[in-house]
Amino acid sequence: MSNDSNIRTAAMNHLDSLRSRYREIIPYSVLKEGFQFEGNKIHFLGPQGIFKPAQMNLPLTVTTTYNGPYEDSIGEEFLKYKYRGYDQSFVNHHENVGLRNCMIKHIPLIYLHGVEVGQYVAIYPVFVINDDKSNMEFTIAADDIRIFSTSQIEDSGGEKERRRYVTREVKHRLHQNGFRARIMKAYKETCAFCRLKHANLLDAAHIIPDRDNGSNEVQNGMALCKIHHAAFDQNVLGVNPDYKIHVREDILNEVDGPMLKHGLQELNNQKLHLPRGKRKPKKEYLEYRYQKFLSI
Repeated sequence: MSNDSNIRTAAMNHLDSLRSRYREIIPYSVLKEGFQFEGNKIHFLGPQGIFKPAQMNLPLTVTTTYNGPYEDSIGEEFLKYKYRGYDQSFVNHHENVGLRNCMIKHIPLIYLHGVEVGQYVAIYPVFVINDDKSNMEFTIAADDIRIFSTSQIEDSGGEKERRRYVTREVKHRLHQNGFRARIMKAYKETCAFCRLKHANLLDAAHIIPDRDNGSNEVQNGMALCKIHHAAFDQNVLGVNPDYKIHVREDILNEVDGPMLKHGLQELNNQKLHLPRGKRKPKKEYLEYRYQKFLSI
């Protein structure tokens, strides 16, 4: 295995641990630190979106920043990644050539997608599968980490379908993680019900769920600790359009230990802890969900 291949494998292994530690959404400051490989510091990020560490011959990562200058997009099937540069004079810029060579040699890359300012989701392995010089963009497909190999991979119909499926799953993850990042920022990593401030114990809860065509906008979500998220999903707790918490009647009448009393019953008629301004839940979303709660 070449040194490039060894570094790629080590980079993905390091990102495995970061994804677990930070629940998928990795801070920029952590990515900027990089990792150690055989006594050398390997960086994940550079000043531009296509990045090749000094120790490697070909790029390791491609990065899309949140609200960045390039119009990278999540297309119908695959990801679109804009060239470095703004006109045809950049077609053969060395960074674009580097990605082109990754495509030709079937070299796996890491895609760092900004879901909020300073917060990234790492997708890997990804492969450049098309180079559109006229539109100055590459097409990127995600693949299954379990069959990851740095050796040359033969293209096949089965491979294309697998990558199409994996990329669809990746797009779903990006949407969900973007929703979580925006909710955590809006609620300052605090449970809207009990004000618990441990981010690793908080979820981004939908008011109108996905199954009911709920959106991923901040106004359709709340930061909730795991027990209150579960209670909200099971209609043990409801929230009316005036942002007041209600506990289901049978739960109020139940007699049990301190968790029931302090964790649920004492929330009755309490007000939500809310973000300021336009990031508050929309009242029509709360009304829709509250009627579900009342119908139980």
